[in-house]
Parts: sequence; C-alpha cells; structure tokens
Amino acid sequence: MDQLVFEPKAKTPLINFDGKSGLMELKGMSCSENSLEFYKPVLDWVEKYGKSPHGSTVVNIEFKYFNTSSAKCILDVLEKFANIYNMGNNVVFNWNYENNDEEMLEAGENFSEILGIPFNIKEL
Repeated sequence: MDQLVFEPKAKTPLINFDGKSGLMELKGMSCSENSLEFYKPVLDWVEKYGKSPHGSTVVNIEFKYFNTSSAKCILDVLEKFANIYNMGNNVVFNWNYENNDEEMLEAGENFSEILGIPFNIKEL
C-alpha cells in the first residue's frame, strides 16, 4: 500500500502514513475551518489500509493544538486504527505531548479511554 503524505500547514497537521512500513504519524496543529474535508481522504486511506494492514502498525501522535471539530475527526481516524487493533492486529499507539501541556496529556488519556485501547503516553 502506498504512502499518504500531507505536509503540515498553519492550520493542518503533518500526516505521514506509510502502508509499506506500518509507520503512521500525525503531528502539529489541527484547526482547519473544514476539518471534515481535510480528514476525509485520511479516513478513506486508513479504511483501505485496514483491509490488509502491515504486520506491525505504529501510530505516533503529537499535536500542539487541535480545535473541537478536529478532535472529532482525529478520534474517527484513531477509531479506524483501533478497529485494526481489535481485529487482532499488532497496533501500537504512541501519544506524545509537550512538556507541561496538560490539555494534550488529558486529550491522549481521553482518546485512549474512549477507544478502550492502551496508549503509550509520553511527555517530551
């Protein structure tokens, strides 16, 4: 499966999903005016990836900030990876947050709890 790469911009994060290596990265800011439009191709890609995932998938997440509409879309993306995990595949979720960023720490804990999937949560 090919890569999906969106370079980071002022209001959208880096998306670097590599279907061949199983390494997935979401990083930066997510506060787009139209989060649904931005995340639609990401959701479609993960849906397709889930049909034949790599033997080991690592999802690295590191947001500086995301708005409410992005939070729902990010949760939708993580839910697609959680479905892959729940089908018995090896998926590791690494949630990284900046030093003393309590909001991002809580967001990682909340996403992990909502999905019922263990996250490795690490302060950078």
